[in-house]
Amino acid sequence: MADLKYLELLAKDYPNLEAASAEIINLNAILALPKGTEYFLSDLHGEHEAFIHMLKSASGTIRMKIDEHYGGILSEQDRDDLAALIYNPQAELKRRHKSEADFNKWCTTVIYRLITICQSVSTKYTRSKVRKRLPGNLAYAMDELLHADDEANKNHYYEAIISSIIECGIADRFIVAMAEAISDLAVDHLHIIGDIFDRGAHPDQIMDFLMNYHDVDFQWGNHDIVWMGAATGNWACITNILRMNISYNNFDMLEVGYGINLRPLATFAERVYGDDPCEKFMPHILDENIYDPVSPLHAAQMHKAIAIMQFKIEGQRIKAHPEYGMEKRLLLDKLNLKEGTVTVEGKVWPLRDTNFPTVDPEDPYRLTPEEEQVMDSLEASILNSEKLQRHIQFLFSHGALYKKINGNLLYHGCVPMDEQGEFVDVTLGGGTYRGKALMDYLDKQVRAAYFSPDESQEVGRSGDLMWYLWEGSNSPLFGKEKMTTFERLFIADKASHKEPTRPYYKLIRQKEPVQHILREFGLDPNHGKILNGHVPVKIKDGESPIKGGGLLYVIDGGISKAYQKQTGIAGYTFIFNSRFMALAEHKPYTPLQPDGTQTFTSPTLQIVDTLPERMLIIDTDQGAELVEQVNDMKALCDAYRRGLLKQQY
Repeated sequence: MADLKYLELLAKDYPNLEAASAEIINLNAILALPKGTEYFLSDLHGEHEAFIHMLKSASGTIRMKIDEHYGGILSEQDRDDLAALIYNPQAELKRRHKSEADFNKWCTTVIYRLITICQSVSTKYTRSKVRKRLPGNLAYAMDELLHADDEANKNHYYEAIISSIIECGIADRFIVAMAEAISDLAVDHLHIIGDIFDRGAHPDQIMDFLMNYHDVDFQWGNHDIVWMGAATGNWACITNILRMNISYNNFDMLEVGYGINLRPLATFAERVYGDDPCEKFMPHILDENIYDPVSPLHAAQMHKAIAIMQFKIEGQRIKAHPEYGMEKRLLLDKLNLKEGTVTVEGKVWPLRDTNFPTVDPEDPYRLTPEEEQVMDSLEASILNSEKLQRHIQFLFSHGALYKKINGNLLYHGCVPMDEQGEFVDVTLGGGTYRGKALMDYLDKQVRAAYFSPDESQEVGRSGDLMWYLWEGSNSPLFGKEKMTTFERLFIADKASHKEPTRPYYKLIRQKEPVQHILREFGLDPNHGKILNGHVPVKIKDGESPIKGGGLLYVIDGGISKAYQKQTGIAGYTFIFNSRFMALAEHKPYTPLQPDGTQTFTSPTLQIVDTLPERMLIIDTDQGAELVEQVNDMKALCDAYRRGLLKQQY
C-alpha cells in the first residue's frame, strides 16, 4: 500500500504509460553521458575578483579549448583576447567599443568563435540541459546557433540569426550571455571546501555570485562557522568577525555590504582610546574602501576596543564551558599592569601595551555598561541584516561539515587524531564522539543552534558551539592547539605567537592514516581521495599539496593576498572530469588595467590520476539516484499495465 501511494504521487507528474516511458528513455540517455566536471576550491577569503576569474576561466580549461580549436588558426594574441572576452566580457566589450573601427564586424566574428567554444564545453550534456543553462529570451537563438553543425543546409538561416542580433542592437548582451554560458557549462558542479569569509574585501559579493550559481555546495570552514555563529547573535563570534575585518580595513563590506552599524563601536573607541596611538592595531590595508573610508588611526582604535571586548566575552564563555578545556586561554586575569607583564601557561612575558582602561583587575572579564550597550547594538544590527542572514541560510541549505561524493571525501580542516593516528574522543553536550560520529554530531548541533536553539543540546548562549569550532583545540575546523590572538596583539616576542598544529597534519604525510580516515567514512581506502583546505601550502619552501601517498590533496594554496608572500602562489583548483583528476596551480590574479586590458597567466595543470575508463554518469552518485528513478518509473509503468492505476490523458 505504501508503494502504491508513492506511485499515485508519481502519477501526478507522469499521468500515463507514454509519459512514464518517455522519462525512462530520458533518464537512460543521461546515464550514458560522460560524468560532468567537478571543481574544488578552498579558502577564498573574500577575494571576489580572483575567485570569479578562477571560475570563469575554469582554471585554464577554457583556454585549453581555445587552443584546441584555434591553435593553428588564430595568433597567440587573438587567442588571449578570446579568452579575456570569456573571462570578463563586460570589460573586453568596453575596450573593443573604443578600439574597433568596425565594431559590428568584430561582433560577428567573435560570436562565431564563441559558438565553437560553447559547443565544445557542452558535449557532455543533453540538449535540454544546455538549453536550461542559457539565458531566458536569448536561449532560442543561442540554442539554434549551437546546433548549426546539424543543419549544414541552412547556413543562410544561421547567418540571418547573427545579422539580426547585430541589427537589433543586442550584440553586447548576446556576447556576455554566450561567454557566461561557456563558463557555466565548463563546470558542472562546484565544491567550496571552506572559508569564504575574512581577510579579503568582499565575501558578500562571493556569496551573491554563488547564490546564483547553477550547482554548488559548501564544506564549512572555521572562518565560515564563526560568521554562522555571529548570525545567531553570539557575542564571542560577533567580536571575532568584527575584529578580523576591522583589522583588514573591510568597512565597505561590513557597513555597506551587510549594513552592520559600527557607529556605536566607533564612538566608544574614539572616547576610550582617543589618546592611545594603538600602534599594533593598525589595519592591514589590502584593498581600499570606496564608500566608507575610515582613517587608519580610527580603525586601530576600533580594532583595540573590539579586541578587548572579545577577550572579556571569550573568558566568560570559557568559564561557562569547562568541557571545552580552554582554561589556558584565560589571560586577562593574568595581567600585571604594574610590572607590565602577562603570564601565559606559567611563563611571564613583557607586554608591549599596558593601556587597558576598561579592564577591572577585580573582575577582568566583566564588560563595562558602555561595552554592554555597544554589544547590544552590534547584535541587533547583525540579527537584522537581511542580506547576511540570507547568505548564512544559503550556507546551511547548501553546506555541511563534510561531504562524500563520487568516492571522495571533502572537509575543510581535519579529523581530530592523536599521535598514534587514532581518532580522539571529544566530549560535548553530555556525549563522547570521535571520527565520523563527531562530525555528524557537530553538524546536527550547529544547525540546531541556528534554527532551533531551544531544542539543541547546547548549554549557555546560542552559538557557543560555533565559537568553539572556530578556535577549540579539538575542533575539526581549527586543527591547532590554541589561537594566539592576544599574544600577537600584546606581546612583541614572536615565540609566544606560535600555534602548534594537531597531530593530524603530520600524520597525513603518510598513506596509512589517510586510508584510516577513508575507511571511517565508508570509502575505498585505495582509490578514494580526500580534498582538504585550511592550511596554506608553502610552495616557496618546497611543500607539496599532495599528501598521503596521493590520497589527500590540500588545496588551500593562498588565494588570499594576505598569504601570497608565504605561499608564492594564489591558490589551487582540483579538477575531476570523466577522464582524469588534476591539480591546477594558480599565479596571483592581475586586476583589470586602466586601459581596459587584462593580463592572465594560465595555471600549471598537473594530472594526478587517470581513470582506466571514461567515467559515465551511471558510475557516479548522481547515476545511482537516477537508476533508482528509472526503477520507480518502471514500477509506475507496470502499475499502469496491470490496471492498478488509472491513466490520464
